Amino acid sequence: MSGDRIAYLNARLIDPASGLDQAGGLLTEGDTIADLGPGLFADGPPEGAEVVDCGGRVLCPGLIDMRVFVGEPGAEHKETLASASRAAAAGGVTCIIVQPNTEPVIDEVALVEYLKRQARDKAVVRIHPMAAITKGLGGQQMAELGLLAEADAVAFTDADRAVADAGVMRRVLSYASAFDLLICQYPEEPSLGGGGVMNAGEVAMRLGLPGKPTQAETIMIERDLRLVEMTQGRYHAAALSTAQAIEAMRAGKSRGLPVTAAAAVHNFALNETAVGEYRTFTKTAPPLRDEADREAVVAGLADGAIDVICSCHEPQDAESKRLPFELAATGIIGLETMLPLALELYHNGRIDLLALLGKMTAAPAALLGLRGGKLNRGAPADLLIFDPDVPWRIDEGAFRSTSKNSPYDGRPVQGRAWRTVVAGRAVFDDEQRI
Repeated sequence: MSGDRIAYLNARLIDPASGLDQAGGLLTEGDTIADLGPGLFADGPPEGAEVVDCGGRVLCPGLIDMRVFVGEPGAEHKETLASASRAAAAGGVTCIIVQPNTEPVIDEVALVEYLKRQARDKAVVRIHPMAAITKGLGGQQMAELGLLAEADAVAFTDADRAVADAGVMRRVLSYASAFDLLICQYPEEPSLGGGGVMNAGEVAMRLGLPGKPTQAETIMIERDLRLVEMTQGRYHAAALSTAQAIEAMRAGKSRGLPVTAAAAVHNFALNETAVGEYRTFTKTAPPLRDEADREAVVAGLADGAIDVICSCHEPQDAESKRLPFELAATGIIGLETMLPLALELYHNGRIDLLALLGKMTAAPAALLGLRGGKLNRGAPADLLIFDPDVPWRIDEGAFRSTSKNSPYDGRPVQGRAWRTVVAGRAVFDDEQRI
């Protein structure tokens, strides 16, 4: 691979990390970016290089998805590392960060190393694990965060559970502060939100379903911001979905706290009315909120209160969704739809393309300390080439994920991946169907 040279011509180069948005070309050598710029191939591509004519499409860093649930190990019938990586490639995602709520839980060094080894052998995109904050996700005993970080766990989370004990969270953030670790909290106060299955409000009342009040998210965020003030630990809210929690995060940032936040695609692409008549494919975490909260998520993305867009990809098999709403499994898949649904914000004039792409490239890379997420000489050749305007309809039958639990089937969208490149090698090509 080290001798392979590929010249990408006629591209719209977008690099959110540097602010670049210009027509030009890019050259890769082996697994790295060798050169790029507006006049790069003025005298023609280098002799012997493979030529890819981008036809005016956007060429940007490959997307990084910070919140992906995968069934392996323990629930391979829902999704494997291999199938998740193929889905990611088809969606323009070159790096996925997998969550630790597998069977067994990723809370030991040996399990981090196992996951890395399996990913290296099976996956076509880069896969990095987050490890558990507490042993067994139990919320009480802190895992060996330092050793897990040395084993290359990129951050720490209890996945779809909050660390509810304030004393435990204080100790975790204090330890994280000393070693510059990133703590990712799923913000839901479990004694308030744990019994609900959708957003609390008029729709839940009409359907007779127990609701999760927005205050469950807000209270947890406000508590954690006070703990960050005490400890100065790096804190990331894994998925914000409510106006009050977003406002609290905005205020915490204005006080200079080391805090960041993400939003799941479904929390700006849908609202609670999508639940309709008990559609279990819309049972999500965080739950779909009302229209005012959905608008607040969009506003938070636009003004920087929310730093990252993630898919919250959570595959579930058909049997676990073919149940009454209260009993059905939570989660939707999202790796293959994150890009087109995020592009709706650009097409609707809510956020410019450079800033939007930054929330799926440069921002997660910086938070997690990854080398990718940017276009510059010497950076990994992890690239996405896409047409932001091409119209198409989402078709769950074409998904590469093992599971098909998507609420977006048939939705008209604009923009899709044309080619995805990892370490200089094409892992998805929309025309050649690789």
